[in-house]
Amino acid sequence: MELNIQPILPEIFICAMACVILVLDLYLKPERRTIAYVLTVMTLLVAAGLYWQDFATGSAVYLNGMFIKDRFSDVVKIAICLLSLLVFVYSREYIKARDLFLSEYFVLGLFAVLGMMVMVSAGHFLALYLGLELLSLSLYAMVAFQRDSSVATEAAMKYFVLGALGSAMLLYGMSIIYGLTGSLDISVVRGIVAAQAAPDNVILVLGLVFILVSLAFKIGAVPFHMWVPDVYHGAPTSSTLFVSTAPKLAGFAIIIRLLVGGLEDLHFMWRDMLIVLAVLSMLLGNLIAIAQTNLKRMLAYSAISHMGFMLLGILAGTPNGYSAGLFYGLVYTFMGLGGFGIVVLLSRAGYEADELDDLRGLNQSHPWYAFLILIFMFSMAGVPPTLGFFAKLSVIQAVIDVELTWLAVIAVLFTVIGAFYYLRVIKLVYFDPPAVAAREISATADLRVLLSANAVALVLLLPMVGPIQEMCTQAIASVVGAF
Repeated sequence: MELNIQPILPEIFICAMACVILVLDLYLKPERRTIAYVLTVMTLLVAAGLYWQDFATGSAVYLNGMFIKDRFSDVVKIAICLLSLLVFVYSREYIKARDLFLSEYFVLGLFAVLGMMVMVSAGHFLALYLGLELLSLSLYAMVAFQRDSSVATEAAMKYFVLGALGSAMLLYGMSIIYGLTGSLDISVVRGIVAAQAAPDNVILVLGLVFILVSLAFKIGAVPFHMWVPDVYHGAPTSSTLFVSTAPKLAGFAIIIRLLVGGLEDLHFMWRDMLIVLAVLSMLLGNLIAIAQTNLKRMLAYSAISHMGFMLLGILAGTPNGYSAGLFYGLVYTFMGLGGFGIVVLLSRAGYEADELDDLRGLNQSHPWYAFLILIFMFSMAGVPPTLGFFAKLSVIQAVIDVELTWLAVIAVLFTVIGAFYYLRVIKLVYFDPPAVAAREISATADLRVLLSANAVALVLLLPMVGPIQEMCTQAIASVVGAF
């Protein structure tokens, strides 16, 4: 049988460039490591271009069912490339100031991106698990990258132990499904599960529970969220920036591949489980965030609550719900990118601007940066006219469409509660006197321009909400229509 590698050329290119940068580092002097940075950025740009050039119009399976190429995978992969590229640009001066500007950082980032690409296109349990583990191992190392920091090392250990537990649960759940169906191919599993789907099938329910628990671990949903605040707070902000963005979108993709691609006929089972996860995530995420004085921990609990909102679209169990979840995931990752990007912007050598008090009176010395924070906080809170408002509106509409009005009411209530701690940040920035004397913020031109574009896009792209949602609908249709 002829091996067609055309669909996986971007993945091969990313893997090859990661290896090239790793080997090239042996011959680079410390002052010339900017070459590794430039090669990494160019790699992500070229990969995004390859996905765009070969953008899928339908759905096709390659490598004996291991690899799926469809609109959904291409949309998510392009977003992952852009998010990762922005992470590296935002982080450049931050890691330079802390002697972390090493080629290994960029290599780990590229391997993490490669793992996400494999996850997004996985049509087989084995491919999905390998992609997930490649991503996880890279993230563990990135969290612990600041080796002389005991806080970062502790965060990495917690992440590793709990991440390994989540991976083990996923593996165990997959083995149960394999024992029941005799196949690891997700499309084959779907056909067999459809014939056996019944509430009294204890083995099937057990496998589903293990898979859902693992997925909840990976996206940081309550009650499997315990690693999120410690990892976000303890890791270098550059690593937190990476962990909090693209992997969340990849987590959404893995949920779609497993629950929609393989186990959608068990929707009557996993819907109730997702309802519990969503409500608990919105509840604890928003309430605990109110009590935080550290900006990174506040954004960590905010991320937990946002995962709850994203699950609302998935649990609806309709194409409109899935597309609303994808739209929410895309918007949230770029909002989160900007939120942690502000922390990177305000930090400098020997100083981490990760306390809420560090933002006091920022408008008096740097009104433009204060305005950027205003946009990011408004969008996260779901205040119109920002993309965050339309993202929350879309997932709430999705649960109303399936007659879960009570759940929509709860989501609106938690949105109002969550608005408190976002507005508190704006109050500190605009209305409180500075805690210390005015400080200089020496940001590079590329960071200032891209971070500003990141923020302004959350408002200026409002006329594009319709086309973006249509793109998400077509992407989801390529997954649902394949079965």
